[in-house]
Amino acid sequence: MTTDRRAFISGAAIGAAALVSGSGHAETPVHAPDVSQIPDYDAWQLSDDEWRERLTREQYYVLRREGTERAGTSPLDNEKRKGVFACAGCGYDLFTSEQKFDSGTGWPSFFDVLPNAIGTKRDFKLILPRTEYHCARCGGHQGHVFDDGPAPTGLRYCNNGVALTFRPAEEGAA
Repeated sequence: MTTDRRAFISGAAIGAAALVSGSGHAETPVHAPDVSQIPDYDAWQLSDDEWRERLTREQYYVLRREGTERAGTSPLDNEKRKGVFACAGCGYDLFTSEQKFDSGTGWPSFFDVLPNAIGTKRDFKLILPRTEYHCARCGGHQGHVFDDGPAPTGLRYCNNGVALTFRPAEEGAA
């Protein structure tokens, strides 16, 4: 019986992937960042024990174990000031406040990322394929990208707030 159930789930996943890929929706490319262009990349390839020491329990769960925080729990979802959103693991800049929008999902959302800020991969944890994205420098899990965002990209980078820090722009800065 177990083999039949596994075969069914596997077949359903393959069928769902075929349906989604043939749906006509634009797919976000799955790619690895060019690490030669990322400052201090080697310095952020830490051991699991080093990450556990550096991060809070919730940050570790999201950034290193690809977890998800509960919707509506991050104050960064309501952050409206000008500034930069960076990876909470290593401080690498990922988004600007100009790229942020209110998606109504309960998580900070962005329609674009800074150049060379992320890497992506396919995620089948919910059977249907999704595109997961990670910080290009430390590999910390940030969230998932969907094709239901606003213009100009049509994308929604749905980010875990605990995986980000916010650095306000200096007063009077352009």
